[in-house]
Amino acid sequence: MDVDDQLQSPTLMVDLASADDPRALSAMLREQRVHSIENMFYLLTHREDVEAALRKPAVFTSRPEAVQLGNVRPLIPLSVDPPKHVKYRRILDPLFAPKHMALLDGEVAELVNQTMDRFAGSGTCDFHEDFAVPLPCTVFLRLMGLPLEDLDLFLEMKDGIIRPSGPTMEAQAPTRQRTAQAIYEYFEKTLAERRRVPTEDLLARIMRSEVDGVGLTDEEILDICFLFIIAGLDTVTDTLDCIFGHLSQNPGHRQQVATDESVIPSAIEELLRWESPVPAVPRVLGEDIEIDGCPMRAGEHVMLLIGAANTDDAAHPGVDSVDLLRNPNPHLAFGGGVHRCLGSHLARVELRVAMREWHKRIPEYELVPGTVLEYTEGLRSLHHLPLQFPPAT
Repeated sequence: MDVDDQLQSPTLMVDLASADDPRALSAMLREQRVHSIENMFYLLTHREDVEAALRKPAVFTSRPEAVQLGNVRPLIPLSVDPPKHVKYRRILDPLFAPKHMALLDGEVAELVNQTMDRFAGSGTCDFHEDFAVPLPCTVFLRLMGLPLEDLDLFLEMKDGIIRPSGPTMEAQAPTRQRTAQAIYEYFEKTLAERRRVPTEDLLARIMRSEVDGVGLTDEEILDICFLFIIAGLDTVTDTLDCIFGHLSQNPGHRQQVATDESVIPSAIEELLRWESPVPAVPRVLGEDIEIDGCPMRAGEHVMLLIGAANTDDAAHPGVDSVDLLRNPNPHLAFGGGVHRCLGSHLARVELRVAMREWHKRIPEYELVPGTVLEYTEGLRSLHHLPLQFPPAT
């Protein structure tokens, strides 16, 4: 299928996440800097253009219509542009600073090993169901001070927003709206309870935060919590799936990580770049612009192809292959500019500790023979990742 045929396919954006090798599709799309999808949106494919767009929030805005997830107000800080965006980042950035996230190492390691205890001795697991889903969700609940017995409820709400059933956005909308209402109601009750019985956790610190002596309203806190459910419960799961999916199929890379713990941080950055679990991010144009002879009008939608930018060999020679020791590695997997991922430091701690503790106990593993991996739509994750390994203690 050539570029023109692929662009007419209704599965184009699905394929960017779910294809066995999305790098091949990205390479094909990079044959043009801009693609116009009639009556839908534009695609930016080159590293230079994607990076520039991420750094121009007044032109490539993140206004609420860029992302419709059933929410009735903007997601904070995702759907708020400067200057108001600055207020929220002044509150939230210090709470997710590297020095604070590093303190979670021991607690995350305990949770990793508790999770692994359930299957390590059996010699097999579905990595997605048994590890990649429960671990980051449990970390999130602990961090926010939310009851662990609500884990299944949170997973249901997360899936109702990110992966609702239905063939189109219109068909999925009712599920998203019902789920969104459930999220608002849950956190409204939680905030009321926290005011009756104060706690010391991340949610409590958000509730107490102020900028220039002015605190957040309840609606603002609810809008932050809504975003946290999506970001805290899914993106780390997606990344774990992608990383271990790669390592289970590439024994040389698996052995490189398992035999030298010092490789893990750079391996995480490289596999974030290579897999790009968030393959594209949406923007809405704030003004008329033109790129490579293609005029685009204010109010039109643009997709910034993160995965294509991350493997753009013309911008950074050598990025069309995997090098676990790549340094420097200026990938865009966490976005860029003012909207760069708020939780990137937390994600790195979770990923680093998970890989370290896993490979201490299970250094040798592979896909169960006969397995055909199926990646998910939207965000790049796996439906299942069955692994086999020598039983561990």
